[in-house]
Amino acid sequence: MRIGAYQFAVGSNITDNFHAVCRGVEEAVRQNIRLLVFPECALTGYPPRDIKSAADVNFEELNVAYQEIKKMSEKYDMYILVGTITKEQNKYYNSARLISPGKTTENYHKRALWGWDKDNFTIGNKEGIFAIDGIKIGVRICFEVRYPEYFRELYRENTVLNIILFYDVADSDDIERYALIKSHIRTRAVENVTYTMSVNSIRPYQTAPTGIFDKSGRTINELKRNKENLLIYNFENIADDFGEKGRRSISDVLTEK
Repeated sequence: MRIGAYQFAVGSNITDNFHAVCRGVEEAVRQNIRLLVFPECALTGYPPRDIKSAADVNFEELNVAYQEIKKMSEKYDMYILVGTITKEQNKYYNSARLISPGKTTENYHKRALWGWDKDNFTIGNKEGIFAIDGIKIGVRICFEVRYPEYFRELYRENTVLNIILFYDVADSDDIERYALIKSHIRTRAVENVTYTMSVNSIRPYQTAPTGIFDKSGRTINELKRNKENLLIYNFENIADDFGEKGRRSISDVLTEK
């Protein structure tokens, strides 16, 4: 399955963000992408950096964007995973929304809430596991990468690809933070013997990578920081090597699989 991750400068304007999503889809179509992933809060902007609060989202405008993305999903037979803010009654969620051709839209709501997240969102209660073309995929959002427990859940469910949506940026160029978060991603891949893909916003300075890492945490492909672009990878679940077999055997014991 050919997968892609599109990084761009997420902002406060839903229309501008939607146009960036459209650019990503257009490029993904040219590259024959089956699953295309966008950053955390890619459609809405992240509160309070881009918008004052989750309650300030124009949900009517957002629903129009969803409808247009659904049309593109159907037209191009493409799965599109996009970060957004969803509302259920009086609760707001930091969500990853999977828009699928010919299928019902599904959401995963972020659970590791702290700081600004806690000020704006309700803790989610969904598993974040989706199936695409017979491939079991786990989804997590930003701060959750710091906690192995969220990824061990996915290991128990036998996901073969995990995806992390980030909105992790800084007002100054923080290379150390970028390296730290990249190390978290690689460690989650190693611990769970699972291919792991990440995607992030790029403005003002990108402090988490858009990249794909193999089951041993090796970097397969990584985009240059702070530049709008599409990452492309021909995903194939290659058989475990010697070290991966060893880690999986221990993980099976630890998780009582």
